[in-house]
This record gives sequence, C-alpha cells and structure tokens, in this order.
Amino acid sequence: MSSAAPSPPATVSGASYAAATVTMAHYKAADLKREQFRRYLEKLGVLDTLTKVLVALYEEPEKPNSALDFFKHHLGAATPENPEIELLRLELAEMKEKYEAIVEENKKLKTKLAQYEPPQEEKRAE
Repeated sequence: MSSAAPSPPATVSGASYAAATVTMAHYKAADLKREQFRRYLEKLGVLDTLTKVLVALYEEPEKPNSALDFFKHHLGAATPENPEIELLRLELAEMKEKYEAIVEENKKLKTKLAQYEPPQEEKRAE
C-alpha cells in the first residue's frame, strides 16, 4: 500500500478535476460575496423596506399598471427626509411670509404717498 494523496475519480481526468476545483472555489467565493452583500442590505434596513413595499403591492386590490412606479412612489415616501431640505423649506416659508408683508406694506405706503403728491397731470401743467 502506498501513502500517496488520493487521486481524482477515475471518470474525471486530472485537468477536468482541476477545472472543477477552480469552479467550486469560484462558486464559494461568489456565495460568500452574495452573503456579505445580503447582510449589508439587511443591516441598513433595505431588505425590510423592500419587503414592506412588496407586501403593499401584494395587498393592493387593484394592481397598478407599472409596478416600478409603485415602488418608486412607496420608496420615495418611505425614505427619511434630509434635515437640510426641511430647514430650506422652513426658510422658504419664512421668506414668503416676509415677502407678502413687504408687498402689503408697499401698497399702504403708495396709498399714503398718493395723498401727499399731486396727481401726475397737475405736475405736468406746472
């Protein structure tokens, strides 16, 4: 009896066995990458969010013509608002209020000024 390393099965040639081993290693690496990516998505809550949208689509009594638009609408609504955007919205609302107040004040001042100024036609006659 010899203590040599086990040889590949008789039906597979040495080159085929090596190729099969490389292919198996490739699949294991791909599986590892896939599993890492799945954990990454799970950690960030992506899988949970997608599941919720899929359930909402499933429970929809009348299915939309475009499932992709359904996803876009629900994912857009599901994402948290950027704090900077909210601050800009508040600032815009404040600026609109100030603008309206200034326009109103301008109207009042024009009316008041018109009381003290002669009409345009009288100015030209002088």
